[in-house]
Amino acid sequence: MKKLLIIILLLTTFQQVKAQKKAITDTGDEVILYDNGTWIYSDSNQKTETKELVLNTKEFNKNSEASFLLKSTRVKTGLWLNPNKWNFSKAKDNEEAEYQIVQKNGGIYGLIINEKVEIPLKSLKNIVLENAKNAAPDAVITHEEYRMVNGIKVMQLDILGTIQGIKFAYFGYYYSNSKGTTQLLTYTSQNLMKEYRNDCEELLNGLVEIE
Repeated sequence: MKKLLIIILLLTTFQQVKAQKKAITDTGDEVILYDNGTWIYSDSNQKTETKELVLNTKEFNKNSEASFLLKSTRVKTGLWLNPNKWNFSKAKDNEEAEYQIVQKNGGIYGLIINEKVEIPLKSLKNIVLENAKNAAPDAVITHEEYRMVNGIKVMQLDILGTIQGIKFAYFGYYYSNSKGTTQLLTYTSQNLMKEYRNDCEELLNGLVEIE
């Protein structure tokens, strides 16, 4: 089941939306159509709820046991992680990702997607949700906020959805500046996320900017 889960999520949710098409409804609204028969309003319609994200007043820092710095070769960010808890390798199953991560003694997976293009966090949020809906039409952001992580401001998102009957959960950090964009994601089934959320957060809090 774990192998099936990672294959489904890697090959669907985080691929680029290449098959989407735009159309105009009989009321003049612009919508995005997906191959699976679902649709959403495009950003220009402003049909989705827009609210200002709140900054979490807590400061988030890397764990003292995170002794290995995994550096990006694409952008100026890195991830401090505990090599006793996590295995990592260059991403093989997802062409958009730079690294993939697997928890050694659990069912948590991770991805690091780095690209040199700067993307405003509000726009990145919409892109992430659209990609998730392309794989899971019921995908929804259940929590969102800004956080200060090792001195940098990131957007934190929780996303839930269903793919081929499997209820999945994503817990991720998103960061962008003039040097590029980093998406650091942890994911698994919803029941395991409840059990391992603290481990996910510990991994995510290793995100740093490298000069």
